[in-house]
Amino acid sequence: MSQLADLEHTNSTSRPIGHGRALRLHTYGSPQSLSVDPVSIPEPGPGEVLVEVKAAGVNGLDWKIRDGHVRNIFKLELPATLGIEMAGVVLQTGPGVTGLVRGDRVMAALGQCGAYADHLVIDAEKLVLTPEGLSDVEAAAIPVAAMTAWHVLQVVDFDLCERRVLVHGAAGGVGSFAVQFAKAAGAIVHATASTRSLPHVRSLGADKVIDYRHEHFELLAADIDLVVDLVGGDVVDRSWALLSPDGILVSIAAPDVASRAPRGRRGVFLSNRPDTARLAAIAQQVATGALRSTIAEVVGFSDLPSAIERNRTGHAPGKIVADFTR
Repeated sequence: MSQLADLEHTNSTSRPIGHGRALRLHTYGSPQSLSVDPVSIPEPGPGEVLVEVKAAGVNGLDWKIRDGHVRNIFKLELPATLGIEMAGVVLQTGPGVTGLVRGDRVMAALGQCGAYADHLVIDAEKLVLTPEGLSDVEAAAIPVAAMTAWHVLQVVDFDLCERRVLVHGAAGGVGSFAVQFAKAAGAIVHATASTRSLPHVRSLGADKVIDYRHEHFELLAADIDLVVDLVGGDVVDRSWALLSPDGILVSIAAPDVASRAPRGRRGVFLSNRPDTARLAAIAQQVATGALRSTIAEVVGFSDLPSAIERNRTGHAPGKIVADFTR
């Protein structure tokens, strides 16, 4: 039920009147391709929910879409609203929606673009109730990072207990969860991170943390059963030789990883897939402190374009989150 006392706990059938903002991509190629546009408030259809977005997580996919690097994978009709995860409040439910009412606090990984808008229509089945104890900003940092990390670890067809896992880019949102999930599964966790992020990654439970700016991970890791690649580029090609005989490299940054795999090596590309039951369980673990979700920076809606660029060039450990109320 809702935590907002001033909203009725009933489904609304009237459409809100007015407009909101949306950060939209008009052309591919640069930070200047983005603009904040006024847009009409949409109306939910059957099985859909209208959400007032309060916060949204910033992800690497944002700048990759912006610059056109993944246009063949994520086909968008421009102009398109960016953003793939959010937290907010239910304003209206469409026909056939049960279990959600006006005023409920919710969070979601969309599985598509559209989160960088004041109002969003989304399938009800993608929404998870935000646990007590989590703010909207905290909730918005969880869905994509946590679910991507979870699915990466599910790709392996063996028990991770006592197996060696190497996480490249372990200080980011996905990497931070991947380290924690692998450690909880009993794995021996190696991780690469920048110099300033080493303490953060160690605090997550990594057994060995490698400073990729000053150390060669090829010389410090071997017989790895699972390489989690969150970086792409030559990191993928430098990692093949580290794999154990039945090891696997799973990448979220290199769509062509399978074709780049040398003979006898396995490479899998994985993108985030919504899983509401798992997301609800993980969010509850974060709310109780059993899992850590680190926020690197909180920005306002108007600062989203610059935040997306900082996500590309590097930032403090954790996730950048946009607070739409600022």
